[in-house]
Amino acid sequence: MHELSIAQSLFDLVREEGQRHGLENITVIKVQVGALAAVVPEALSFCFEMLSRGTPLEAARLDIETVSVRALCNHCQHVFTVADKVFLCPQCQEPGVELLSGRELTLMSIEGETGENDDGSKSSCSA
Repeated sequence: MHELSIAQSLFDLVREEGQRHGLENITVIKVQVGALAAVVPEALSFCFEMLSRGTPLEAARLDIETVSVRALCNHCQHVFTVADKVFLCPQCQEPGVELLSGRELTLMSIEGETGENDDGSKSSCSA
């Protein structure tokens, strides 16, 4: 299960970035995972929850967005969404394509609170 090592890297990165931006409480972590990235979102969430137990990231919500596979036809330059792993251009039916998206694994944002302001209220920050 390589999701565990991905979750560990994500955990470490979020913790480092949170500290760098002065976030005391991280609430939301947004991640994009390509449909061809060979990552099972449910397994990644489970592993992240397991790693974050008893840490300042325990209450953070992991939002995972799946990015569809998009391709560019090398013959007619048509951009299309790949459906059912069929990499034929729907316009010219040629098989030569360049992948534009679908393999990414990207930390998009971290949301949290920086602590108390001078007036006693909490302030929030996105990193």
